[in-house]
Amino acid sequence: MVDNSSRKTSAKLWGGRFSSSTAASVEEFTQSIQYDWRLYRQDIAGSKVHAGMLARQGLITEEERDAIISGLEEIRGEIEEGTFTFRTELEDIHMNIEKALTDKIGAAGEKLHTARSRNDQVALDLRLYMREEAETLDILLQDVQNGFVKLARKYLGVVMPGYTHLQRAQPVLLSHHLLAYFEMFKRDRSRLSDCLSRLNLSPLGAAAMAGTGLPIDREFVAEKLGFAGVTANSMDTTGDRDYVMEYLFCLTTIQLHLSRLSEELVLWSSKEFEFIDIGDRYCTGSSIMPQKKNPDIPELIRGKTGRVVGSLMALLVTVKGLPLTYNRDLQEDKEPLFDALDTVKGGLSITAELLDNVTFKADRLKEATHGGFMTATDIADYLVRKNMPFRQAHGVVGNIVAQCQQRDIELTDLTLSELQEFSQLIDEDIFSVLTVEGSVNSRTSIGGTGIQRVSAAVEEAEGYLCS
Repeated sequence: MVDNSSRKTSAKLWGGRFSSSTAASVEEFTQSIQYDWRLYRQDIAGSKVHAGMLARQGLITEEERDAIISGLEEIRGEIEEGTFTFRTELEDIHMNIEKALTDKIGAAGEKLHTARSRNDQVALDLRLYMREEAETLDILLQDVQNGFVKLARKYLGVVMPGYTHLQRAQPVLLSHHLLAYFEMFKRDRSRLSDCLSRLNLSPLGAAAMAGTGLPIDREFVAEKLGFAGVTANSMDTTGDRDYVMEYLFCLTTIQLHLSRLSEELVLWSSKEFEFIDIGDRYCTGSSIMPQKKNPDIPELIRGKTGRVVGSLMALLVTVKGLPLTYNRDLQEDKEPLFDALDTVKGGLSITAELLDNVTFKADRLKEATHGGFMTATDIADYLVRKNMPFRQAHGVVGNIVAQCQQRDIELTDLTLSELQEFSQLIDEDIFSVLTVEGSVNSRTSIGGTGIQRVSAAVEEAEGYLCS
């Protein structure tokens, strides 16, 4: 609970050099507790280890350490039980917890901030929080991948149109199309993991910006908190938000992939395409048109993409003109991060459910492969195999298509003699090339849509998810 009702001022933990109290309007404008309260677990975890390090280095006594740790645990319990009051005039999560601790245990609580600043403390909290959230994101990404692989296995062999420029291009297997999204989200997992390799360094000990003259042990803190090491430069550490920007880029890419999928689900569920049916539990109706069944879930995912992109842009613009080291502008890193995280996690979670409630209409998908000269490229490849240069073959097939358009017929409607008017290299075996199935299964290159390649890709994806 955040207490905004009281406008009375209180002695600041940093207020020694000030002769008057802070204006209530300033307190309201500068506070961040209304959103950074969610860092309480990370703040307490970091403070407990910091207290242990201070005692180990002889900067506080073991009794003081034990009192600090016990008091912090009590505060954590109060926060999780909902009995802790966050006070606006204490500005942020760090000072709220420190003031509550001092009220509980007295002077020992005032020693907790030895050899650290809120500048390195918030960097620690954020890194711990983002590292933990990355584990949740990875699980959600895996759930979405699993949805695509299950569908790819279920509909293996079903043919559909592949598109470029939203125009029918070449026939492909539906499973091949679905596994394209599997690959997108696989890259997202890899990208996030790579981001963590740079994020997973402990900033504690950089203090305000120049380090500290007290005999601290940064490596001890880093090891206890599960970091791979410590940051190298104190000035860079307190002014750095690269790890947040990179993390937001990872979130943005995930959301863009969700948005691209959502666009296809919206199109495919329309009467114009009619490729899929989304379960009634995941659609809504119209307040005026009783026949409507609207794909609101993918529409909202698509719409929320602007929020995530905006979060990244907001932090990029915030950081672009900042001199070293810490500036209060950096307080603006958390709201975009938190909102983007919440949005992406929500989108991934509902998408995993949605994929389990989508039915593909196999007959309609195959029907959509007829028309549009979708096997034209196969004729060109056929002529290349007969030793015709590809550019010449491209021209020959273009002429064939042009005549079909003039006569309002398809490639399969042409006779052998008609085809041979365009090239004497064409023989009876051309007709196996003109079928949709023949076209699909001819794509045997690595990563292609041939049934053998796609079957192997499904097996490989299943193995990846089980590893």
